[in-house]
Amino acid sequence: MVLSGFFGRYNLASAEVVFSLPDEVYAGTEFPLAVTLRNRRLFFPIFLMKVHIKGRELLFPFVEAGREETRHVQWEFEHRGRYRISDISICSVFPFSFFTRCRGLPAEHNGVVFAQPKQCALFQGTSFSHRRMQGERSLDSAGFDAEAISVRDYVPGDPLKHIHWKATARTGTLKTKELAALVHAPVVVEFDRVQIESIEERISCITGFILQLHRRGTPVGLSLGDRLFKPSVLQTHKRAMLRELALYGSE
Repeated sequence: MVLSGFFGRYNLASAEVVFSLPDEVYAGTEFPLAVTLRNRRLFFPIFLMKVHIKGRELLFPFVEAGREETRHVQWEFEHRGRYRISDISICSVFPFSFFTRCRGLPAEHNGVVFAQPKQCALFQGTSFSHRRMQGERSLDSAGFDAEAISVRDYVPGDPLKHIHWKATARTGTLKTKELAALVHAPVVVEFDRVQIESIEERISCITGFILQLHRRGTPVGLSLGDRLFKPSVLQTHKRAMLRELALYGSE
């Protein structure tokens, strides 16, 4: 029993757990949460380690010295804003499974959950042409209307017809073709002028509208309080607007 306790403590001593999330996580939408167990020891492996997260259990049978192993679990956040993953612990069942030694881990605070996107009737009457009209030209920016210019990670909501199947097969993860966008008239969404009484509903509707315009290659901006995001089609710009909406009223 003493020997088992010693090995259990030694097994836990150099174990580190790291969580990784996709670049875009939306409230109310499941996503694969990557849980990585790192072995910080230089010479000895980790055996039979379990990671517990809010009642869920992931088993890591073996991690070589100086290496790491990753498992995935489907996860979902209910609300927008800064996420918090708590109730985390790691347990060693080595060398005898009837003797388990555990230690708790601090909660993770590393990112922002975007609002749940919704397609709302208020915006459905707005029409944006996909045709290449006279005076329109192709831009080297992300859209879905012209020739492919790059390949990126799949984001929930991307049209299936734009999945890059060869890159997906080569990498083992879903990839999406980014196409040269057509120049559309820019749109600025003014938060205070959207006629939806519920703030949460308004944020979700605007989030869905921004995603819709971005997929069409339409430059979109946002006016929210004293912040003004000028219209753009860049991914970083889109995420900055979604982040501002996600944190609205919480900071």
